Amino acid sequence: RSRRGIQPSHDPHASTPPVSRPGTSAAAPAASSARAIALWLLACAGMVFAITVIGAVTRLTGSGLSMVEWRPLIGTLPPLSDAEWQRVFDLYRETPEYRLRNAGMDLAAFREIFFWEWFHRLWGRLIGVVFAVPLLWFWLSGRIRAVTWMPGLGWSLVGLLVLGALQAVLGWVMVLSGLVDRPSVSHYRLAAHLGLALVIYGLLLWLAWRLLAGERDVRPAQGIDRLGWAVLAVVGLTILWGALVAGLDAGIGFNTWPLMDGTVLPREALATVPPWVTGAEPIAAWLLPLENPTMVQFVHRWLGIAALAAVTLLWWASRRAVLAPAVRRLAAAAVAVAIVQVGLGVATLLLYVPVALAAAHQAGALILLTVLLGFAFAARRPETAAGLGRPERSPEAAVGATTA
Repeated sequence: RSRRGIQPSHDPHASTPPVSRPGTSAAAPAASSARAIALWLLACAGMVFAITVIGAVTRLTGSGLSMVEWRPLIGTLPPLSDAEWQRVFDLYRETPEYRLRNAGMDLAAFREIFFWEWFHRLWGRLIGVVFAVPLLWFWLSGRIRAVTWMPGLGWSLVGLLVLGALQAVLGWVMVLSGLVDRPSVSHYRLAAHLGLALVIYGLLLWLAWRLLAGERDVRPAQGIDRLGWAVLAVVGLTILWGALVAGLDAGIGFNTWPLMDGTVLPREALATVPPWVTGAEPIAAWLLPLENPTMVQFVHRWLGIAALAAVTLLWWASRRAVLAPAVRRLAAAAVAVAIVQVGLGVATLLLYVPVALAAAHQAGALILLTVLLGFAFAARRPETAAGLGRPERSPEAAVGATTA
């Protein structure tokens, strides 16, 4: 041990600790790195939320098949000259949608539907840039490596990038299904496109929340957690069935509620050959809930009611479980959102699917999904969010403890 005034000897061969330099993982505090990455992921999730609503408007305005070319790089800008506008319009006039639904449409009307599809694709490209460029910076700057409690974070983010690329390809494959011999896209591909968007959205949120939670212990799964995931599955299935409704334009008919033109199950729902489609091929009986528009609407109606009942059950169960107050508030919020969502769905049906209401119905579905996902996350990490407080016993459990 050196004393004052006496300098310790210096061994040039002795090892010295590395000097941290700005931009290296050693200089980047784990907490600040995690927070920066989380905020970036939340921003990306917000953009994915927005594109699902934009996609709904694109579908509702009949704009999805207006762009018959897929040019990922040079297709960012819309047509900038009259000649280019005429060229893309001529391409559209060769499609089944123009011949069977929009024959006689002029160039001015075409420009209106072209805008929404162009904007939808442009927003998708922006999501790709907003995700890929910061990802590269976070990787090279060592910010990802600094988050030591999530060793697989980097590859998880790369996986999300791959999913985003697949989503773009799936979107084009969906459009192709409406450019051959039918004036609409495949409702199966539409549901797959929406489903993958929901998966990407959920993964973005989950990763962001994990980063914000930090190195927190996760309690063992309990019945309330399994119930939460089951309710989330019911809501997700309802959303996907809504995509089938949209793809088949099944919301246009039977615009009454709660009955369908005075009956619970119209006879049209059991028709294997839809009488309103000329030359339609017979539908296998087991495919009626997926391909008969009346039956698809019937299933979606009752799935919506089942989803509301499931969310209400989750709220009731959360009041009896040992959960933090804010987690219980998430369950209560889910019930409120589910009630509003059912109301939006009914109003959309009764008013013959107005664009604004139907788009709000799509947004409501994502809000409900977000709240339920937040419940599933916070229920096992009750101390992660500020202000959650300590978990409280249910009133019933408290009475039992007092009696004992």
